[in-house]
Amino acid sequence: MTNKETKMNELPENYEELKKSANRKSNWRERLDAIEELGQAKNQQTIDILTHIMNSDSVYKVQEASYRQLKRLGEDVQLPSRKKGELVKGLAKILLRIKKSLPEDHTYEEFKEKLQKMRMDIYDTYEGEKGADFDEWLESTWSSLSKR
Repeated sequence: MTNKETKMNELPENYEELKKSANRKSNWRERLDAIEELGQAKNQQTIDILTHIMNSDSVYKVQEASYRQLKRLGEDVQLPSRKKGELVKGLAKILLRIKKSLPEDHTYEEFKEKLQKMRMDIYDTYEGEKGADFDEWLESTWSSLSKR
């Protein structure tokens, strides 16, 4: 084995930290960064983490990044299909509850801020999934929720 191959098979020094970051549900960007780093080391532990993320992450960009890293490592994997419909079960009810918890004359910005504080997981999932269209989608969703 060459020195490069040996290094490739070793766990990264910050493996435990990367493992936590890869599973942090409230930050899709942090998960993406962790996936890039984990993809630099070919061993069963990193392959297992990348496979789990590829098959179960709520943000499709994150699933795709895991898939690319696994392919690069020589794994025989299939990219999961993009989820259709609601990414978070009961989203409308959750958003309505948040809207109702605010004063009747609240602004979209106040709603967005409260969603981010109360349900960072939902905020993060949809921000990661919608990308540049996130604000437009959230504002449209907010205005379509029943008033009271």
